[in-house]
Amino acid sequence: MRWHPNAFTADWLEDALSAPRGSLKAFDATPIGTGQMSLSFRVRLSWKEHPGPATIVAKCSSTDPVTRATAKSLRNYSLELGWYRDLAKETAVACPPCLHLEANEDETEFVLLLGDLAPARQGDQISGASLMQVRAALLQAARLHGPYWNSPRIDEALWLRPRPDIDSKVRQIVAPLYVQFRERYADRLSAAVLEAADAFVARIAGYFEFQAGARTIQHRDLRLDNLLFSPDEASAFVVDWQTVSAGPAATDIAYLISTSLANREVRAQNERELVAGYVDELRALGADARFEDVWREYRVYSWAGLVMAIIASMSVVRTARGDEMFAVMAERSVWQAIDLDSLSLLGN
Repeated sequence: MRWHPNAFTADWLEDALSAPRGSLKAFDATPIGTGQMSLSFRVRLSWKEHPGPATIVAKCSSTDPVTRATAKSLRNYSLELGWYRDLAKETAVACPPCLHLEANEDETEFVLLLGDLAPARQGDQISGASLMQVRAALLQAARLHGPYWNSPRIDEALWLRPRPDIDSKVRQIVAPLYVQFRERYADRLSAAVLEAADAFVARIAGYFEFQAGARTIQHRDLRLDNLLFSPDEASAFVVDWQTVSAGPAATDIAYLISTSLANREVRAQNERELVAGYVDELRALGADARFEDVWREYRVYSWAGLVMAIIASMSVVRTARGDEMFAVMAERSVWQAIDLDSLSLLGN
């Protein structure tokens, strides 16, 4: 692969980082993160006299052909490249600064060189988050959603426009993939969770056809593994923009809260306050958002974690951690939907 760290050269890194030729003395790369769709590395740079960064993060396409085919079909790599090329610099969302990007013609191979946010640390999807971490993440969500709330600017980015063929494909694959998902996780998920998931999949058309009141730019995979937190947990940084899209904001919010809070009672006791705080942030940013509307959509999209778990678990390389991560995501999402009686909003 042309843009894997194994293929980096000192000359290429110097050019990519706008450093003088001959100024980079040495470099090495170490894998970081647990990404399912692409690979990330921390690159340590040793300079002669040039005051370049000591470390950067390099992100590149997966070496697995199945994963790469999925990314091409769903435009995952193209979406992230579009985010860093066109949108990241004009939002207040805390995300890594893009130092360089390259891709081949169909964007199935790429490299992103990003600023290293250390000592910020990645959240742990399986262990779950603290309420402070969730609040920090919701602030970043508001900073993403608020400026684009029902804004015509959303359609200015051609690469972000909906692809009916992809939307149709996603709708078509969830039910058949759920058969495989259910078989894989039958011994891991409780009977109550599986029963509710069965009922949801039988009425999934109502989920996809629900008309949200507001449209904005979504992250669409806003969960702990895609968030970094400062050591004091008060600040969050959003990474992995391979699913960025235009659509209802509540998808991000329900997905974040359900999949992040490991304790069902803690989530149930705090989610109205969390959503209300998020709406307050939206309004402070000028968005015409009403709590009642956002809360109703939040209830509908509480199934988002299950939908993502079904699709992603059957589309990427299988690992032990991945199996548990997708099971946890589905389990927490379904319990949220049960507690909020979300199925009743999907019609018959």
